[in-house]
Amino acid sequence: MEGLIPVINKLQDVFNTVGSETILLPQIVVIGNQSSGKSSVVESLVGRDFLPRGTGIVTRRPLVLQLVHVAKNDAESRKVEGGGTVKAEEWGKFLHTKEKIYTDFDEIRREIENETDRMSGINKGISQDPINLKIFSPKIVNLTLVDLPGMTKVPVGDQPQDIEGQIYELCLKYISNPNSIILAVSAANTDMATSEALKLARDVDVDGRRTLAVVTKLDLMDHGTDAMDVLCGRVIPVKLGIIGVVNRSQADINSAKDLTSCVKDEGAFLQKKYPSIASRNGTHYLAKTLNRLLMHHIRDCLPELKTRVNILMAQFQSLLISFGEPVEDKGQLLLQIITRFASAYCSTIEGTSKYIETSELCGGARICYIFHETFGRTLESVDPLVGLTTMDVLTAIRNATGTRPALFVPEVSFELLVKRQIRRLEDPSLRCVELVHEEMQRIIQHCGTQQEMLRFPKLHEKIIDVVTQLLRRRLPPTNSMVENIVGIELAYINTKHPDFHEVHLVQKSMTENTELPKTIHKELMEARQSEEARDQTKEKKVLNSSTITNFIKNKNLQDKLELGTASAPSSVAGSPAHGRKGVNLLSDVPTSEFARKLSARERRDCEVIECLIRSYFLIVRKNIQDTIPKAIMHFLVNHVKDNLQSELVSQLYKKEEFEYLLEESHHVSARRKEAQDMLKALQRASHIIGEIRETHLW
Repeated sequence: MEGLIPVINKLQDVFNTVGSETILLPQIVVIGNQSSGKSSVVESLVGRDFLPRGTGIVTRRPLVLQLVHVAKNDAESRKVEGGGTVKAEEWGKFLHTKEKIYTDFDEIRREIENETDRMSGINKGISQDPINLKIFSPKIVNLTLVDLPGMTKVPVGDQPQDIEGQIYELCLKYISNPNSIILAVSAANTDMATSEALKLARDVDVDGRRTLAVVTKLDLMDHGTDAMDVLCGRVIPVKLGIIGVVNRSQADINSAKDLTSCVKDEGAFLQKKYPSIASRNGTHYLAKTLNRLLMHHIRDCLPELKTRVNILMAQFQSLLISFGEPVEDKGQLLLQIITRFASAYCSTIEGTSKYIETSELCGGARICYIFHETFGRTLESVDPLVGLTTMDVLTAIRNATGTRPALFVPEVSFELLVKRQIRRLEDPSLRCVELVHEEMQRIIQHCGTQQEMLRFPKLHEKIIDVVTQLLRRRLPPTNSMVENIVGIELAYINTKHPDFHEVHLVQKSMTENTELPKTIHKELMEARQSEEARDQTKEKKVLNSSTITNFIKNKNLQDKLELGTASAPSSVAGSPAHGRKGVNLLSDVPTSEFARKLSARERRDCEVIECLIRSYFLIVRKNIQDTIPKAIMHFLVNHVKDNLQSELVSQLYKKEEFEYLLEESHHVSARRKEAQDMLKALQRASHIIGEIRETHLW
């Protein structure tokens, strides 16, 4: 089990090279108040004086310290890059200076100070970037320590006003690692109950299973007092124990007293002052305890660590695949991207895409909804007689007769009014084209090639531009076809349409001297509910067969009435439905005449025309509702589907454009490099963990 700590040190080295904190490795984190003796504890564990000293805040960056035990005759461990060996008994190496060997511990101290000033400045500020130092010695035990800045309350000098919060967050970041052991340092000459280190440790380690307390400065307590109750855990119990140590005094530091002598003096003090517990305190006991705790902690964390490494390897492998390999054959890659995009676009329309949206309708499903729900309901909401009053109908009938009084209802008035109503179907039809066009533009975002589009942003812009231009070119012919469909309906009013039964019913009812069928009469009454109140008494009038025949079929009369149709549109156009008035030089005469009640014959004529308009309008509306979606599918949707790939190839596949279109995003290339480095680190970590045999764990 002694080999576990070197394994963790190797893993630390591996992940430090990529600057990753993805894997939380087991380590010992040293926290405590400012000037509580943290640095002295760390130095006593190493047995060398190498940390910056002074008053106030000295440790201003996390120091990740790896202690590696190296036997004196271990030539393998002393090998360095280049084939040489380290002849010194003890030496150190910094991560930021690569393979440089430090045999002078004073030089190590100066490098720590210089590196701290480089990142944190000289104004007593702190930095979260760690300094990684590895020390090799035959006098130490294998440990991984993190020395953090001491916690303070009041900023001094040029320190920022939130220095307390910065240090608190920094300490919290390291001790929140569930794989860390918390070494909470408190001075014996202060009240243990006021220890900030123990309070912070309890916040993250509620059960106390990974907290070890260290009481420093035992020799500085007031005369007549001791720390027996504290060290025995009778004041504040700590599960992993409380260990007391004696720090070097400032006089010892000034006189350069070596740490070996200081450790001997510490042992003598403990034997004299605390003889019953001297064997369970002191620097030697602290080093052995930390070594034992760290090894057992690593053993417990190793299975989870191995699983975590394997999971991350799979994730980064998948991430690397998503970024794609570096481009070799640009022409082939461009064709592949174009083909995948066109295929995904068509699949989204047809509903065969691999990635089906579940949060909203898109693609072909949304186009279907536009056709049968949005467009269909809009057409159904258009009333056949909307904007058409009884007076409009009567005016059209009179204008169609010209100077002669009407003997029967003119057919021209029916055609004039029904065309006016049919024109109302054109705007919803054009709006349907617009909605489908918008959806086909939006489909670009659902084509399943987002990763490639992020990788090649310029190609993405070009593809969007080509698709947009193609859709834009198809819009005019589609709109023209829709207008033509409506125009076709307006061009010929087919009163012989097989579904236009009302003409024969009206003819039959009039020849047989009967009322209009109840169904027709009901429809007419419903259409008139919103009009002015009328006389509800209906008088039965009998029309002879020649009258209704002339109403429907009299061609000669129709030719004569065509002479008067020029005045009808202006009259209709000036109706209230259009919101504008025409020029009327005889306004007083018609107004006074129209103020009277309609005669029974006039009401009958209007009802006949309204009945015919409603019936024919419903036939045309049904045709429009069926034909417009077909036209949009043929002229817009299917045309784009069939020609998208060839359009993209003709517009984009140009050798002189390859470099420009396939220029990778800097963000993607940087992330690929990070993913490659991280994957290599994880593979190396997996190999290191795999070298541990089960027998090493026990």
